[in-house]
Amino acid sequence: MRAKLSYLVTAAVLVFYFVLVGSRGVLLIKTGTVLAVTFGVAVLVLPVIGLWFLWKNTQFVHRANRLAAELDAEGGLPVDELKRLPSGRVDRDSADEVFARRKAETEAAPEDWRTWFRLAVAYQDARDTPRARKAMQRAIALHEGRPVEA
Repeated sequence: MRAKLSYLVTAAVLVFYFVLVGSRGVLLIKTGTVLAVTFGVAVLVLPVIGLWFLWKNTQFVHRANRLAAELDAEGGLPVDELKRLPSGRVDRDSADEVFARRKAETEAAPEDWRTWFRLAVAYQDARDTPRARKAMQRAIALHEGRPVEA
């Protein structure tokens, strides 16, 4: 629940910022001078890109959460079997060990979205966020029956 609240607050702040920046772009365009209009259009592009990025990330989180709920209902969510340091952080060797098992599972069943979901969790535990995201995107695509990039 805390993560959802943080995400919503961050999204609200970003939307406020996009509106603020967009209004400045409109004010620049209203001046009518060539240079100000050019800057105004450039300033308006930033909130559009930001809103698109926020929308795509929100869709990604929603789809990943839907997969997690489905996997949980099946009893297939990965169990937290990681060893932790006294600080509470995940022990790197433990994360690597779990990752090796998840990778082998995924290689054995590459068309199963469930193995890709669990691999994404293992990547995240190993602090490899870019690969975690790619694995989750693949899990989502497989679940939705969309073609998967190699």
